[in-house]
Amino acid sequence: MKTQQIIGLALLVLGLILLFFGYQASQGLDDQVAEAVTGEFTDETMLYWIAGGVSTVVGLVLLVFGKK
Repeated sequence: MKTQQIIGLALLVLGLILLFFGYQASQGLDDQVAEAVTGEFTDETMLYWIAGGVSTVVGLVLLVFGKK
């Protein structure tokens, strides 16, 4: 396995973990109240979602299109 593929796999796993934490955070009472009042999640939850999504996509790209 090449270095880019190992980095891609690590980013993919990290992204999935961050997405899981974002989901868990969005189910908390503070986020439920914030979403009901403002229509948006808290900044911390959004950071989990964005960082997890970007990390997952970059990891997949490196795994699929990395040097073979």
